[in-house]
Amino acid sequence: KIKSKESKKYFMNRPRGSQLGAWVSDQSSVLSSRKILEMKLEEIKRKFGKGKIPLPDFWGGYRITPENFEFWQGCPDRLHDRFLYTKTADEWGIERLAP
Repeated sequence: KIKSKESKKYFMNRPRGSQLGAWVSDQSSVLSSRKILEMKLEEIKRKFGKGKIPLPDFWGGYRITPENFEFWQGCPDRLHDRFLYTKTADEWGIERLAP
């Protein structure tokens, strides 16, 4: 998980609408209607007015540093395309893999 200082720096550079959305959305929870989000948004807009929007305590991020990743594209007759990208010292190598 990244440090809160880094999360705050990123959050403060996001568009105002995205900052408000962070406060509104209980991400991945089930909603009975879109109206609930819209009502929460209006409530949050009233709460913060025209002032700065603070970083929510529950908001943050993770830094993922991949060493390799694979792209897979399905093709007819199971002759799928697969490409493996592997990080070397200063670049990414690519290899085609058998399906």
